[in-house]
Amino acid sequence: MTVPGYQRHYTPVREQRSGMATASLVLGLIGLPALLLCGLGMVLALVGLVLGFVAASRHTGRGTAAAGIVSCLVTLVVGAAGLFWLLSQAAECADPDRYPTDADRERCIEREFPFARTGATPGTTP
Repeated sequence: MTVPGYQRHYTPVREQRSGMATASLVLGLIGLPALLLCGLGMVLALVGLVLGFVAASRHTGRGTAAAGIVSCLVTLVVGAAGLFWLLSQAAECADPDRYPTDADRERCIEREFPFARTGATPGTTP
């Protein structure tokens, strides 16, 4: 009971932090640059997406979980677009009508994928 004219002071309720929500956000953010490591970012983003959904369903750290889910989805979309581009370029080089010999296909691969050169290492002359 309070005296008229006085108010009770309540401490503000803080949102509980969730380790899974934070992990989801971190994996989504780290996954984007990790796409350059042979698609490792896609795996990290998938794990982060699962953690984000689990954290959101437990109602702890919902804001962080939502940010983690969004960052993981962005990483997955960028990774899927990159993978689609790489596969379309590889399919073009595998076309036997355009590139009938192995040497022609090899030149196409070296032209389209300069990072996949066979032979000399970067910085040395063949």
